[in-house]
Amino acid sequence: MTMAALLMTTAMGFAQNAKVDDKEIVGVWLMESMQWEGEKKTVCGKESGYTQFKFYGADGEYACAEIALTKEGKCVVLPHEYGTYSLKDGWYSEMGRPAIKDAITWIDKTTTKGTWMKRHDIWKKTQLPEKLVTYIVNCCKTKNAPEDIQQMIKQNMFK
Repeated sequence: MTMAALLMTTAMGFAQNAKVDDKEIVGVWLMESMQWEGEKKTVCGKESGYTQFKFYGADGEYACAEIALTKEGKCVVLPHEYGTYSLKDGWYSEMGRPAIKDAITWIDKTTTKGTWMKRHDIWKKTQLPEKLVTYIVNCCKTKNAPEDIQQMIKQNMFK
């Protein structure tokens, strides 16, 4: 192996396991791709008409939503979760679930990879207009219906 090839291989290895401060997670992340074990990789975005959105606030606020394009070209926000997250020394938790070591692997300051239920994801940190971020986070907040509304739904729709 030539010295240039050795240096490039070493640099790629460092990039794959970049040491990035926990605070770098703060912001908006979009799913770049996902691949269920044994299946073909799905590249998210315009071509697939699907992505996922995660928001990490500096205060531990967390929001997650699926975003899809319908056949008619309409954008649909499907709130998934709203709550809290924590990331400390590689230990990651969201929604109060048990923390997992290295659930998020930093590729660099704007790219992470991880595995969730046998699905391998790549996430990219991005800038979105504040109005859009606020809208999606608010959609996620409404996913948690108040207790009186939940009770009415149970009594009237699941009797």
